[in-house]
Amino acid sequence: MKRSLTLYTICALGLVFLYVPIAVLIVYSFNANRLVTVWGGWSTRWYAALFEDELLMSAAWLSVRLAFLTGLLSAVLGTLAGIALGSRGGFRGRRFFATMIGGPIVLPDVVLGLALLLLFVAFQSMTGFPAQRGAFTIVLAHTTFGLCYVALIVQARFLGLDRALEEVAMDLGARPFRVLMTITVPLLAPAILAGFLLAFTLSLDDLVIASFVSGPGATTLPMAVFSAVRLGVKPEVNALATLLIVIVAVAVIGASSLVTGDRRRR
Repeated sequence: MKRSLTLYTICALGLVFLYVPIAVLIVYSFNANRLVTVWGGWSTRWYAALFEDELLMSAAWLSVRLAFLTGLLSAVLGTLAGIALGSRGGFRGRRFFATMIGGPIVLPDVVLGLALLLLFVAFQSMTGFPAQRGAFTIVLAHTTFGLCYVALIVQARFLGLDRALEEVAMDLGARPFRVLMTITVPLLAPAILAGFLLAFTLSLDDLVIASFVSGPGATTLPMAVFSAVRLGVKPEVNALATLLIVIVAVAVIGASSLVTGDRRRR
């Protein structure tokens, strides 16, 4: 009984430590006072002001588009890498490939961002591509680490699949590509969706790597927020953060519902 009380207390303190700052931020997004640390009553004026802020809104829309493209590319490339890592037969250099897949995850963002910057500069000087750094280079940079997370998630799911379904399909005459698209990919769909959402979130949240590989006219939302809060927190930033929290919460709940429903069907 005493042990259970201690565990519950530790869990409660951990939840308080994690979520009380978020709750405070949400409450102060409805603060009528321009000074974010001084409560001036309830108001939604800063949400209206947020949508009139062209800099923040354009940066937010750019970040969403880049994150969506990053999620798609990471989902496709990461799924292929995860299937390759989880295949039974294996291939030459599989251990090296697995190590390289996990490398961007453990590398500091500063090192990865600098390495990608040098890579883009070297390619530009040798081939002229990319012509300039901007949205395209940000997507490429985010995909380099986004696909690694997708690959690991898909690999874990792929190793737990019943491979007899694929073998039966091939015994009945199905080609490997048809087996992949009609059996393997649908079974991997929850993992692919989870990887897409993770890559989307990581791209939307990234500041360090995007700062290295971006160029003029490609200011992402984290970069815009970081520039804004250096001179003091604006009330519009609190409103923006609250909207992002709501959107992410809805996405996580939706993805969890899909995964739970898939487990129940199994």
